[in-house]
Amino acid sequence: MIACYWFLVLYTKESSEFNLDGDFLLGGLFNIHLANGTILDRPEAIDCSRFQVMRFTIEEINNSTVLLPNVKLGYEILDHCSPIYNFPGVLDLISFNGSIRFSWEASDYRPLGKVMGVIGASSSADSLAIAPLFTLKLIPLISYAASSSALSLRAKYPAFLRTIGSNKDLVDVIIRVLQHFKWTWVALLYSDEAFGKDGLEVCIHEVVPTEICLAYIAAIDDNTNFLNVFQQIDLQNISVIVVYSVQPKALALIEAAVVHNVTNKVWIATDTWFFSKSLTNRSEIERIGTIVGVSEKTANLSGFEDFINSKNHSKPHNVTGDFVCEQDCNCDDITGKDILAEEASYNFQVYTATYAIAQALHNVLECDRGKCKVNGTVYPYMVLNEVKKTNLTLLNMTIQFNEFGGLKFPSVNIFVLAKGVITQVGSYETNPSVVLSINSSLIQWHANGTVPESVCSPECDVGYAKTPEGIHRCCFTCEKCKNGTYLNITADAYRCQECSISEWSLAGSTSCQLRSVEYIPYSDPMAILIIVGAMILAALSLAIAVLFLVHHNTPVVKSAGGLMCFIILVSLALCTISIFFYFEKPSTASCILRYLPFILFYTACLACFWVHAFQIVCAFKMAAKFPKFYSLYMKHHGQWWLIALPVLLQAVLLTTGYASSPPHPVNQTDLYPDKILLACGIGHSILFSMSAILLAFLVVLCFALSYMGKDLPKNYNEAKAITFCLLLLILTWVFFLTEYTIYHGEYIQTLNALAVLFSLYAILVCYFLPKCYIILFQPQNNTPHYFQELIQDYTKQISSQ
Repeated sequence: MIACYWFLVLYTKESSEFNLDGDFLLGGLFNIHLANGTILDRPEAIDCSRFQVMRFTIEEINNSTVLLPNVKLGYEILDHCSPIYNFPGVLDLISFNGSIRFSWEASDYRPLGKVMGVIGASSSADSLAIAPLFTLKLIPLISYAASSSALSLRAKYPAFLRTIGSNKDLVDVIIRVLQHFKWTWVALLYSDEAFGKDGLEVCIHEVVPTEICLAYIAAIDDNTNFLNVFQQIDLQNISVIVVYSVQPKALALIEAAVVHNVTNKVWIATDTWFFSKSLTNRSEIERIGTIVGVSEKTANLSGFEDFINSKNHSKPHNVTGDFVCEQDCNCDDITGKDILAEEASYNFQVYTATYAIAQALHNVLECDRGKCKVNGTVYPYMVLNEVKKTNLTLLNMTIQFNEFGGLKFPSVNIFVLAKGVITQVGSYETNPSVVLSINSSLIQWHANGTVPESVCSPECDVGYAKTPEGIHRCCFTCEKCKNGTYLNITADAYRCQECSISEWSLAGSTSCQLRSVEYIPYSDPMAILIIVGAMILAALSLAIAVLFLVHHNTPVVKSAGGLMCFIILVSLALCTISIFFYFEKPSTASCILRYLPFILFYTACLACFWVHAFQIVCAFKMAAKFPKFYSLYMKHHGQWWLIALPVLLQAVLLTTGYASSPPHPVNQTDLYPDKILLACGIGHSILFSMSAILLAFLVVLCFALSYMGKDLPKNYNEAKAITFCLLLLILTWVFFLTEYTIYHGEYIQTLNALAVLFSLYAILVCYFLPKCYIILFQPQNNTPHYFQELIQDYTKQISSQ
């Protein structure tokens, strides 16, 4: 066991308001007055109100038949005006029989002193100084006024709790007030000590995710040149000043502002100095502007006034010797009226702290049915464990502690000082939800009754993004969001975000709208006409094939190509399959069927035409000059090889391309900002291009060969018919490609289907219908004798040349 002993020079205390015997004692640390050179977070001496609240609360508990029914609480209260002078008193609180025994072994845990818990201290600095002493044996120390965030470190201060919000809670309220009034360009002045420095760190951290900029930061102490501070604030055009300071430094700042004629400012005050009588009693204070204060919520303690008026308030007494804080506190002249007139902030916090320890002790003693088990041994750590579980409702307020020892549901009031009168204008609640409410109509602003402005740059118009200028993001220029972008000011006011691929927006938008999806349904009038036209073409092709089959031995059918005519007519009918898939929403299957039938079977048509054109030229020109070549060609069925070759090549190209990258639905979003055009991609671009080149080559080859036969016999001129068909085909696709480069609307698919249909009708109408006319209406011209005469006349004409 490791132990050390501290021996104290004890001083006796007469019976007074500062001590009361009881079964269990509570300690109290209150800054009843201010020793020379001591800096406190909270209001100035002499303050006898708060320790009277502790006395009142303990008396109320002792009179209760519900809370600690057969237990009497006592107290020992110290005037904790200085850590230096008060350490003997603090050590006396945790001593036992004049000594303090420190042990770190659980098996050797012994009571350390008379108290089960301590209420105090009244400042962050004092609490940081004494909290380690109470941590040694886990004696609960509940402060009613220490707000330093450093005290939230559970590993370092496990026995410390508080009934006041931490600096983080207070800064959060200040930030919400700034945001409520849209003040983004502020100065922060802090006292150069523990409370102010902690507030500075918290402020800098908490403003990061907000739009608030700390344009100017300065520490204030006894040597501060306030005139220079005010000049810097005016130079940067700052209208709102947050003063996070202990009372003496804050009051010195305000006094300097009055002396230097600082005007038209908004001063954000913490509760450390806002309620000082030096402010309310100073008539010139209105000249500096409007003072807005934030303070922990207070409540009227029923029965407290009667308690004060019923007591004789005696002077605390100490034996003579070294200076102790109480010796200068002459309370003999303080009346109950004086105590009740004192500023009442933190009275409720003292009240709740006392009740929290009493309720914890009640639970440790297992009080039930008007009795408590007082025979067992009670250790302070037991009380501490129960204090952490506190769940009280006092004066309609829920009191619970969070995992950091602070209030789970802090509550803050917002005040304004005007004409020497403090008026509550709002509140900040966290239970059941976080709500800031401010009644602006109660605020008398210095700026002609209107809310003052404090910004570096005026807010941008709707749909304009902020472009930062300089180191502060509150200083910016405004840039209008372009088409296809929008500004989500809640997510990022500094960047225009792009709309998704399915959305669009105009310039300066704050949101995107869904694009309209455009495609041609089957119910469209043009679609109906084209589909009907395709069906008629297919029917005509099959009808002509039947007609040619019936008259397959006639000269007209033979001169038109014979068996090749049937290949062409069937291919034309199969080509119409593609036309049906240019409408409705595309799918992968419909995209394939949109291209494959037309490309493949139209290749077959053109292959037959170029072979037929070649045969015509050979029959009438080359047969006469090169009879052996022509005979060899016909003997080995050369025409079928010449047809099969391009068809097979096209089939290979299509199969390879569709296997690697088939045509697929695409959303064309780059043509119109507010529309999505549903179309089909071509798939493998290289192979698709090769297929198109093959078609174009066949067209050119057919056109060249047919043009060579333009001077054939008038009544047997198949080459002229093929030339005219191909000319119409070329003109059709030239028109379509020209339109495609100009127009990009949803009807481009309709035009594509129309071009395909015209390509098919060009062959059917210009090549086959004239032959059908001869078969049906001029049978005399469809005889072998008639055709033989035409051939003999043409042969004689060629021979004579």
